[in-house]
Amino acid sequence: MTASTTETLPIVLIHGLWMTARSWDRWVEHYQAKGHEVVVPTYPGFEIEVEALREHPEIIAEASVPATLDHLIEVVEALDRPPIIMGHSFGGTFTQLLVNRGLGAAAVTIDSAPPEGVRVNPPSQIKSLFPILSNPANRHRAVGFTKEQFHYAFANTSTREESDAAYDRLHIPAPGSWVWAYGLIANWKPGHQETWVDYDLDDRAPLLFISGGKDHLMPPSVIRSNAKKYRDSDSLTELYEFPERSHFTGVEPGWEQVADYALEWATRHARDTDNRP
Repeated sequence: MTASTTETLPIVLIHGLWMTARSWDRWVEHYQAKGHEVVVPTYPGFEIEVEALREHPEIIAEASVPATLDHLIEVVEALDRPPIIMGHSFGGTFTQLLVNRGLGAAAVTIDSAPPEGVRVNPPSQIKSLFPILSNPANRHRAVGFTKEQFHYAFANTSTREESDAAYDRLHIPAPGSWVWAYGLIANWKPGHQETWVDYDLDDRAPLLFISGGKDHLMPPSVIRSNAKKYRDSDSLTELYEFPERSHFTGVEPGWEQVADYALEWATRHARDTDNRP
């Protein structure tokens, strides 16, 4: 694509676990000011506000990856042109799943949770997820972090005051079943699971991995291992690390630098496609 056709590509922003579409509010304004149509789909049932989801965690507990992926596919395919797809954390997993289905002009994952097949589990990741994985009963309910746990897992480069304020505004529980099934069990079950992708696929959108050097939840070693899985694909895959940033990189101060790098890379490498499988 030429610069004139990529500068205003639509952008789809996909949130991760323990968050909602609200976490993208600043990015939406930032990209809209640059002339882009920005779509921020949420998981089915998560359309209500953060505060309402906290009061009705059963909506979260009952969410499923296949239904969410189907919904995201519908959103992307409904656009007039193939979009730039960006996803944070588990939204990065969904981004990879969408790309694997031939969707998107370019894609960026930010601190992505990995699809099936990435077996790197650094100590800080284990510590971050321990509150969820320490109790098997959490597989059947929505589970959140305490403010202290959130500060360690998400916002460790922020002050505790800043982290607590973000927690009050943005944090919701996550489906415990997702953390167990796709963060722990998927790599050990026989056959392909719902988060499997064909890493060797050649006909797909260019894919950028962004990692934070101080991310506790999805440390750089996890992101590097995920990106390396695509080494046999003929399609472009690149990795860029912001060394001083945490898992909360899209919200903490300096987020504009991340947003601008992601958009510049995506518009520069966007492919020409009709966005239809």
